[in-house]
Amino acid sequence: MNTQLLEALADLMREKGISQEVIVEAIEAAIVSAYKRNFGQAQNVRVDFNMDTGTIRVLARKDVVEEVTDPRLEISLEEAQRINPNYQIGDVVELEVTPRDFGRIAAQTAKQVVTQRVREAERSIIYAEFVDREEDIMTGIVQRIDPRFVYVSLGKAEALLPANEQMPNETYKPHDRLKVYITKVEKTTKGPQIFVSRTHPGLLKRLFELEVPEIYDGTVEIKSIAREAGDRSKISVHSDNPEVDPVGACVGPKGQRVQAVVDELNGEKIDIVRWSADPVEFVANALSPAKVLRVIVNEEQKATTVVVPDYQLSLAIGKRGQNARLAAKLTGWKIDIKSESEAREMGIDPYAPSTSLDFSGAAADNEHSEESGQPFTEPADIE
Repeated sequence: MNTQLLEALADLMREKGISQEVIVEAIEAAIVSAYKRNFGQAQNVRVDFNMDTGTIRVLARKDVVEEVTDPRLEISLEEAQRINPNYQIGDVVELEVTPRDFGRIAAQTAKQVVTQRVREAERSIIYAEFVDREEDIMTGIVQRIDPRFVYVSLGKAEALLPANEQMPNETYKPHDRLKVYITKVEKTTKGPQIFVSRTHPGLLKRLFELEVPEIYDGTVEIKSIAREAGDRSKISVHSDNPEVDPVGACVGPKGQRVQAVVDELNGEKIDIVRWSADPVEFVANALSPAKVLRVIVNEEQKATTVVVPDYQLSLAIGKRGQNARLAAKLTGWKIDIKSESEAREMGIDPYAPSTSLDFSGAAADNEHSEESGQPFTEPADIE
């Protein structure tokens, strides 16, 4: 086999990261097929391909038998022992049957199979690399756009950003750089198919891990995320180290850390609140920036009634109920918001201590929960 092909194979192995064993195995299998097609279909042969010298030997494998019925597949004991006296019935003898002009056919076959196997091996390598990066973040470059997808180059592979995973406040243009969250990697006949998102809560989590060393090293933990992509998000954070302020760590000096995340998400507002195992404290924190006077918890129904000052009612509910809705997603508790005057009309003392006792009927009036009149509830999802 010519030296040019050997050099090309060596370059492929270096550039594509394909092992020599894969290349040699593919070439040997293809040359066996070519030999049978051109020089005898019924032969039981194997190919010995030496990558160091480029030599190819075709070896016919024949079973040692007492009486030969098919000379292409069998050899007599007497003839086998003339080759090596140690052969016995049932052994396999290998005889070189390389045709004189087989080099040209072998080279053509090798080129074809290498092209095919390189493509397959590349796909397997890319799949293995990206399947390990599911639920991770990568920086990509927008390649092209159609009504269904934005196609994002991730280096070795192209990812699909579906329309429902695109930020409503973003317009994508070719050559734009953006960070994306890998949601799924599928193996297909045309290679790995990678799906990414700009709206997934996991993107927010990974962005904070990049910007906040205390989250990356585990000192501060993100407990839950509630996100309405492109508009507003809330995250709850906690630290087991009493000397670490988890909220301050995420905000950063002069707000630089959270601002970097906001900039990456094209201005999406982010509220960072302190997590607590106590639902009273957690729900009150989650409704930030509104001031909370009292929280009454119904453990049985996993519902809360929250009392706020009259002038804070609109702030607590938020535009189109967004603040209360995000707080409910963040905490996993239903939240029913009452103004101070409404609470008094219901016989609730707005300034009494908050309680986690069972409060039957506390969430009976959902007037301010959201426009549909139902209490906010949706479990947070940060994975």
